Amino acid sequence: MTALPALWMPILVSAVAVFIVSSIMHMVLPWHRDEYPPLPDEDGVMDALRPMKIPPGDYMVPRAGSMKDYASPAFAEKLAQGPVMVLTVLPNGPMNMSRSLGMWFVYVLVVSVLAAYLTGAAVAAGTDYLVVFRLAGTVAFIGYSVALWQMVIWYNRSVRTTVKATIDGLLYGLVTAGVFGWLWP
Repeated sequence: MTALPALWMPILVSAVAVFIVSSIMHMVLPWHRDEYPPLPDEDGVMDALRPMKIPPGDYMVPRAGSMKDYASPAFAEKLAQGPVMVLTVLPNGPMNMSRSLGMWFVYVLVVSVLAAYLTGAAVAAGTDYLVVFRLAGTVAFIGYSVALWQMVIWYNRSVRTTVKATIDGLLYGLVTAGVFGWLWP
């Protein structure tokens, strides 16, 4: 067993490394640029929705109020006529990238702490690089990727987008694994 405080260096370095790699993947490479195509008649859709002043949040359209409503012919007709969608409404104005990047770094740091905790609980200081690499990388990959697939299962999120995000998570897991193997006490 390796105590968590002894792992502060691989935690911090792996978090910074993953943050840098993810920034390059999202801001420099074209890997994610085509994931969210515009709606047909985007301006018309925005013009139609704007007067409704929909507050930021997640919505399902149409949405039944109960299981009884869900089974009703009227709700079945709404589903048949469409559109059927899960909609996330963001606040108006430019995105606050500083806030998002800050929250992303905290998330990356949490994944690194969890990888350190589980790897440290399983192996001692001085453990072989490959053993540390496999365990830390697996934990980090799970932290970055596995839960993404719930959105495909339950909300029909694009499989292509989710595969790309899973590949990102694999890369982040490998970066975390490499740093942990390299800096393991």
